[in-house]
Amino acid sequence: MELRTIIVEDEANSREILRNYLAKYCSGVKLMGEAANIEEGLVLIKKHEPDLVFLDVEMPFGNAFDLLEQIPDRTFETIFVTAYNQYAMDALNQHAAYYLMKPINIDELIKAVDYVRTIKEKEGALEGQVLQAKSMKAEGKITLPQQDGFQVLEVGDIYFCKADDNYTEIYLEHKKIVVSKTLKYFEDALQAYPFARIHKSYLVNVTEVVKYKKGKGGSVVLSNGKELSVSASKKAELLSYFQ
Repeated sequence: MELRTIIVEDEANSREILRNYLAKYCSGVKLMGEAANIEEGLVLIKKHEPDLVFLDVEMPFGNAFDLLEQIPDRTFETIFVTAYNQYAMDALNQHAAYYLMKPINIDELIKAVDYVRTIKEKEGALEGQVLQAKSMKAEGKITLPQQDGFQVLEVGDIYFCKADDNYTEIYLEHKKIVVSKTLKYFEDALQAYPFARIHKSYLVNVTEVVKYKKGKGGSVVLSNGKELSVSASKKAELLSYFQ
């Protein structure tokens, strides 16, 4: 798959290095343009609708996060390229696909581009379709600990689980059950079944997913109509469940 790509970087030398590395080591990357600041970057993104944007964090008259905030429904993946590691958490919160430190390591660059390509290929294959999960079934039972004992629940009845600090909200068709266990507890307990951690707050029954929608981090629509956000770091894992 060809990745339509834009570089937003204020240092000419850094743009040249990245451009040359992409041309030499990353096949299938089509560079659509380069920008030296946020305003130029926004113009290029709106004009070319890229698949991938390499984004420096610190630039004149703003930073990478200022640019991303102006594109709330973006469909491109972002790879941050910076000399400052203190922005890693902010990059994660902005659903960055990858975080590269300067000077750029070629192996890490190749890994980052390949990761984005995997995501975009899956999106391209599944976009706009009602999804069909692979031949996995959510058949079995799970026990939910309660103050006076435990409740037995059919795994297939669970639509999704939502984190609430040290509690987990379990959503069924017509009710919600609150359990005093963390979401990680249920992620481990349900690992034998088709449940995917799509976000720090959500564990979803993949067999109930009927649609995937692209966006800032993407989202899934469940058979009951509920729409849940997908974080960029979890997107590839989710898409791997579908044909």
